[in-house]
Amino acid sequence: MPAPPRPVEHQAAWPLFDIDATRRIERLALQQVPAHTLMQRAGLASARLALALTPHAGRIWIAAGPGNNGGDGLEAAATLQGWGKNTVVTWLGRAEDASTDTAASWRRAKDAGVDFADAPPASFDLCLDALLGIGASRAPAGRMADWIEHMNDAGAPILAIDIPTGLNAHTGHCAGPHVRARATLSLLTLKPGLFTAMGRDAAGQVWLDDLQVDTDATAAAAVASPCAMLGGRPAARTRAHASHKGSLGDVAIIGGAPGMAGAAVLAASAALHFGAGRVYLATLDPSLTGTPLAQPELMLRQVDQLALAHTTVVCGCGGGDVVRAHLPRVLSGAGRLVLDADALNAIARDTQLQAQLRARSERGWQTILTPHPLEASRLLGSSSHSVQQDRLAAARQLADDFRCTVVLKGSGTVIAAPAQTSCINPTGNPRLASAGTGDVLAGAIGAALAAGLPEMEAACEAVYLHGLCADQWPGAETLTAGRLARRLQLLSA
Repeated sequence: MPAPPRPVEHQAAWPLFDIDATRRIERLALQQVPAHTLMQRAGLASARLALALTPHAGRIWIAAGPGNNGGDGLEAAATLQGWGKNTVVTWLGRAEDASTDTAASWRRAKDAGVDFADAPPASFDLCLDALLGIGASRAPAGRMADWIEHMNDAGAPILAIDIPTGLNAHTGHCAGPHVRARATLSLLTLKPGLFTAMGRDAAGQVWLDDLQVDTDATAAAAVASPCAMLGGRPAARTRAHASHKGSLGDVAIIGGAPGMAGAAVLAASAALHFGAGRVYLATLDPSLTGTPLAQPELMLRQVDQLALAHTTVVCGCGGGDVVRAHLPRVLSGAGRLVLDADALNAIARDTQLQAQLRARSERGWQTILTPHPLEASRLLGSSSHSVQQDRLAAARQLADDFRCTVVLKGSGTVIAAPAQTSCINPTGNPRLASAGTGDVLAGAIGAALAAGLPEMEAACEAVYLHGLCADQWPGAETLTAGRLARRLQLLSA
């Protein structure tokens, strides 16, 4: 008996494979097993997970497309019918046009007594979405779009086979109607689109069945990993007894233009709670002359008083237009640097600052950019829509263009660096969609960098724990950026 599908959880690293890599793995597997074996395994895995998710389902609707994804659905229907379930299939294909495997599964479903219908049932207890797989090249239309609307509106749980129909398996972008599944059973490999952009909303809980195929045999196929992202370390770092504030790293926050001081204070508070030994706050508002009473541990400094070469600098949080004047010195003097918000906007408008940014890598200095999609689009000279259409590609292009680590924020935050495998963060939820949470993340990344972690590890650790904090947030409590900054201490200290 093959192993059951595995839920994709945070505790392990999961390699992701793009469409081309998955196709290569499939072709190799098909050469090594008897005909129809993979489709039978896919159908069995889908049927088993369907019953595990909804053991008391009476009527089960299988929406099958004309290709091999539809064949997986037909195979699942035959298995479920054989187990005594009431299954009804709507199929957009024809036996005479189907692939050999799909035609064989259609015959098995017919022989098992599966009910084939021209239209979806009015009511059902579970739907298996087997309309389109990873090879889809255009948005669903016509009857397929109508069926998607019907299954989404019915209120019954949906199990997507391999990928929710309408979701791009590589990018997570949906160009038109798409299935909103309660769960997705990814077959053979995991795909990046399930974990970023619109993928997390479309896919629901993700499961994996590798169909007893050894994906490790295909080298360099993984394009990202929604991993625990802690580099093998526990979530809470162990400090030596002989630690002192100097050994835990210094962080300086440069930002907080008039009217936006709160952003800099939030970043500073996050750096402090994430474990930095000392945190300096260099606000760009000359009217602020005292340490915030709510955070007396912070040390107020003027920007020109900072020892940039010996401090991890987080620059841009609430910086407004004022931060532009300080960037030449920061870019040419800070050995460890996190650039956020208005610092990124200023760099996007200034080719000289861009040249300074690129030159940092030649000096062996550490640099992390933390753009949201609009800021990323300004740096790339594109649009936020194009960034969201392929978040992995956008993050990689930024990393290559500016020769640094990039944290592209959003649902399924992407962390990319030159010549390294990108990561997609699996933690976080809509609670983070509030003012100041990005400033908190920038401060946390600064603290991780100050602790001596390499750029990629510092970014991954902070992003993961920032999202995990939101995932573990008590349901009755409102998440605000200030409370998030303080709660980070529970996970990182």
